[in-house]
Amino acid sequence: MMNIEADVREIRQQVVEISKKLDQLLLECESVGVMKLSERSLSTFLQDEPDLYGINDIRVAYK
Repeated sequence: MMNIEADVREIRQQVVEISKKLDQLLLECESVGVMKLSERSLSTFLQDEPDLYGINDIRVAYK
């Protein structure tokens, strides 16, 4: 009887761990989706804005 109870406890623990990992994966997927949506929605707005720094500014910093 103890073997079955131990196996059930182990299975339950594994299910809890899998559930936590799935929740974390879903949260990450949602975050990526929101970031992509933000990037797409802001892209037209930012296209018309002037660059703060040009290529010459970068070259000066790294020479």
